[in-house]
Amino acid sequence: MKLAILLLLWQASPVNVRAYDTPNDAGGSITVTWGLDTTWAVSKIEIYRTQDPNVPDTLIETLFKVETQFQDLGVVDKTPYYYRVQIYQGDSLIAEGKTTQPAISTAQWFNSRRLSVLIILIFYTAFLIYFIMRARVDKNLFIRKIAGLEAIDEAVGRSTEMGRPILYVMGLGFISDIPTVASLAILKRVAYKAAEYEADVIVPCYDPIVMVAAQETVKEGYIEAGRPDLYKESNIYYLTSDQFGYAAGVDGIMMRQRPGAVFLQGYFYAESLILAETGHSIGAIQISGTTAVTQLPFFIASTDYTLIGEEMYAASAYLSRDALSLGTIKGEDYIKMVLVIIIFIGSLMETFGIGNHMLVNFFNIF
Repeated sequence: MKLAILLLLWQASPVNVRAYDTPNDAGGSITVTWGLDTTWAVSKIEIYRTQDPNVPDTLIETLFKVETQFQDLGVVDKTPYYYRVQIYQGDSLIAEGKTTQPAISTAQWFNSRRLSVLIILIFYTAFLIYFIMRARVDKNLFIRKIAGLEAIDEAVGRSTEMGRPILYVMGLGFISDIPTVASLAILKRVAYKAAEYEADVIVPCYDPIVMVAAQETVKEGYIEAGRPDLYKESNIYYLTSDQFGYAAGVDGIMMRQRPGAVFLQGYFYAESLILAETGHSIGAIQISGTTAVTQLPFFIASTDYTLIGEEMYAASAYLSRDALSLGTIKGEDYIKMVLVIIIFIGSLMETFGIGNHMLVNFFNIF
């Protein structure tokens, strides 16, 4: 029997087997490759491994389809391994190969496949630093006008002229949600203008923690306007944490208080259209804003002004004119523009098959 096996191995064709440390990984992996003759009808491929070439190896994997590569994830870093591959056609061994050099797994400190991330990060950091420094020198650094934020003064002024309060709805978000934080920045501006015009701001809240944050924000706005005496803590209160109970409660406030201006700023779900339609029915000027893509069409259709997506996040920089915030907004816009140009050029090159090898490889990393 042993003689038959030795004879079979002697008849098997040699295969060039190569084992090496898997590139761009965190270690713990060795890649084994081998060549196959296209005339072979391969039925299975067996991969053997050992740490000592003088000790019999053990079977670690059997592949039942035609493969030329195997990634061994069961290795220990900085330990040498030797591999052997046997290729079968039916039950007959037709080819065999083994490594002549040990393969050692190590962790790489840099993943070259993420080079695009590094390039973008460098550009992004450069743009941020440049525009932040520029914003500190030039306080009037230009950023595009946002109609919804420009209309805050108009809405508060109109509500004051009508002798009606201002209703500010922050949606169903929690204090950990970014839209809620952005909404607080807008609320502060509304409170500031309301204090100047001696108007009341009503803020019914969905979450008690958001209520506390809203109270402090409105209070700060009144203090900055020099009218802390007009601040009414009782106007910022917790309503309910039930979605449609909250919508019904806000609708009731609209019908009873008849606010002259309604701000719908935050994260909204299915109640968005209910609130916006009720505000429209009482004739209030409405300024909405949300990052919920599914609710934006309802706000655009039923309110006077709408802050779309990132415009909410830009509100803080837009209203405060803080150099750090302005520079960040400006830098982000420029890096987005650079990415769009790169994607556009890469799409054209791929579509028309133009460009030399070096240039194509550069765009491929993105």
